[in-house]
Amino acid sequence: MAGVIRSDWNFCSDNVAPVAPEILAALALANAGNVSSYGADPWTLELTGLLRTIFEKPDLVAYPVATGTAANALALSVLVPPYGAVLCAEGAHIHTDECGAPEFYTGGAKLIPVAAPGGRLATSQIIARVEEARDSGVHASRPRAVSITQSTEWGTVYGLDEVRKLGQLAAAHGLTLHMDGARFANALVHIGCTPAEMTWKAGVTALSFGATKNGAMAAEAVIFFDPAQAEGFEERRKRGAHLWSKQRFMSAQILAYLRDDLWLRNARHANATAGVLARALAAISGVRLLHPTQANEVFAVLPEGMVAALEEEGFGFYRWPMQVEPGEVAIRLVTSFMARSEAVEALVSAAQRFGNR
Repeated sequence: MAGVIRSDWNFCSDNVAPVAPEILAALALANAGNVSSYGADPWTLELTGLLRTIFEKPDLVAYPVATGTAANALALSVLVPPYGAVLCAEGAHIHTDECGAPEFYTGGAKLIPVAAPGGRLATSQIIARVEEARDSGVHASRPRAVSITQSTEWGTVYGLDEVRKLGQLAAAHGLTLHMDGARFANALVHIGCTPAEMTWKAGVTALSFGATKNGAMAAEAVIFFDPAQAEGFEERRKRGAHLWSKQRFMSAQILAYLRDDLWLRNARHANATAGVLARALAAISGVRLLHPTQANEVFAVLPEGMVAALEEEGFGFYRWPMQVEPGEVAIRLVTSFMARSEAVEALVSAAQRFGNR
């Protein structure tokens, strides 16, 4: 039976981390005086301008929301009609972890999961699904969008060439390309490119820009790089109960997140810590990595006895539901901007001690 998880040994998710001090300070500063509501405040107006500068797109439009699920579902609701379909990886968050929110907000659009080794969709798989739907005519839900996650649910990252190929393919078949960027910053610092290069310059139509997993309290933004693609979003956000009256507090979080490169520094630390953890675990006898650790998630297979002992010791992580060899367990460990090297060292040391179980 698992023991009580120690706070400083909790690798279950980057969501377990506290709010970055810089963002808490920004919230306190925003909490002064009376300002206009529903996005007419100075923070929200400034945020749009800053995002236009960062993404090198002077006409993009951005809409703050509180959760990643809202960002994904609302973005897809304006890209896909109720009778359409969204192609996504079989492990995509929109398919496995959002309780049907994309289907609900689109009014019934179908999610078509596609096998994606390492979490990355391949162009050949998309072509096959598009052709199948075309051949079925009115009887099938025709794909209207492709949704990719960057970084992926397996801790891997789409390279720029991969995103460009998907963008070109989507455009050639009349599809839009949505990017679930819950861990956008982690992917960006891994590649070492600009936000523009990883999004609209590569053919991305809409981005769910995440901040919560990387230091914010509760703040994401839906970004459309062509304002025409955002038609109806404001009404859908309001109808879906995701328009905050005191929106300054959401926008203030993202502003602080972006200022002075806090988002990039946080992501670099999380990625670097995950890399150290992955390399150290891989060096232990009986442990193997499932995928390269390119962002801040480590997927590894450990002996059952080692996993049970780590849990009893107080380390927190998720047992990952997948087929492995008898006597083995797949686990996921996630590092955050607050990850401490001492916690990584403690976990690795314990795994080494429990290696013979």
